[in-house]
Amino acid sequence: MPIYEYSCQDCGTKFEKLIRRDSDLESLCCPSCGEKHLAKELSTFAPQMGGGKGAAPAMCPSGGVCPTPGKCGIN
Repeated sequence: MPIYEYSCQDCGTKFEKLIRRDSDLESLCCPSCGEKHLAKELSTFAPQMGGGKGAAPAMCPSGGVCPTPGKCGIN
């Protein structure tokens, strides 16, 4: 059961919605204004690395593990 991200084209509200079946899409509306003019947004996720043991490796802005943590000023 995926969670999708949407933005309302009328009021600009961004929200997430759990879609269990196709019929859920028919009743989908903005939680702020109630309108149905929605756009599906690209979702991002942050996987937990290392199985919860210790600190996760530093992530690079390119999306991979940073080869030089602390050198670019971001990590």
